[in-house]
Amino acid sequence: MLKKKIQALFHPEQYHGWGRRKRFFEGWYYKIVNKKEDQAFAFIPGIAMDEQGKQQAFVQVLDGKKMKAEYHQFAAEDFVPQAGKFELAIGANYFSSTTLRLALPGATGELNFTKQVPWSSSWYSPGIMGPFSFVPFMQCYHGILSMDHQIEGQLTIEGTEIDFTGGRGYLEKDWGHSFPSAYIWMQSNHFSESGISLKASVAKIPWMGTSFVGFIAGIWLRDRLIEFTTYNFTRLRRSFADQEAVALHLENRRYRLQIRADREAATELASPIIGFMEGRVEESMTAKLEVALFDKKTQQFILQDVGRNAGLEVAGKISEIMIG
Repeated sequence: MLKKKIQALFHPEQYHGWGRRKRFFEGWYYKIVNKKEDQAFAFIPGIAMDEQGKQQAFVQVLDGKKMKAEYHQFAAEDFVPQAGKFELAIGANYFSSTTLRLALPGATGELNFTKQVPWSSSWYSPGIMGPFSFVPFMQCYHGILSMDHQIEGQLTIEGTEIDFTGGRGYLEKDWGHSFPSAYIWMQSNHFSESGISLKASVAKIPWMGTSFVGFIAGIWLRDRLIEFTTYNFTRLRRSFADQEAVALHLENRRYRLQIRADREAATELASPIIGFMEGRVEESMTAKLEVALFDKKTQQFILQDVGRNAGLEVAGKISEIMIG
């Protein structure tokens, strides 16, 4: 068991719940958009355990265009992860970094993923959490498995076959016991040209009896990942959200990043509270992100673009993470 836990610590994509029996959740988020961009889905497999040890596995399905969601519950025994690699089955459904195979009521088929763009990782900074990966009492941990990748395959959704070949995907995950009490999350890998992807989030982070505003943002710009994180000397200059728009401004020693999102109609999803999926958050998959990235060394904008098909969540007591 200890070997499995240590292995997962340095590989965020793998299952982290070995030995856990209560007050724990773990979920993977597959974002899928077809080539025509008229179909957008999120598939979220996971496991949830409450404070009393009641457990359930699940697969959530979010149809971003029709703005509807379904929560498919499974027995905990149906959740079968593999040690030492990211592979898991939930009943007849299968999930890995390269394959998604569905056998759900209303959703069947298989998709394969190639040319993934992972977040940077090292032994002292495994994944997007960086050194916070080694802190044992975090409320929620986060991982980016692929900022962008190509899709091949078809799914049959409610009796209609949808070809996702040539589409774009994104893959991340969360684990811990609860989502933050306030957070903003956004992501898009549909810009004016391929090879550009953005992910950004801001959240209230409980910390040893107090709290701080943590943030993570990254831009994959054709062949390089530009990171803005709490632990790499980035400053969050502005964090704002109201009923109409969201704005984030971040700055590190080399770059300045500004993002504005217009809020769109959202769909309700289940979210974890003390391990069990009893909370509710609302997510849009049709938002647009206006992104400006300024290079302080050259004194030039190296990206001014609009991201389409953007995932956007604004949840909790946003006043707790307002800055600037």
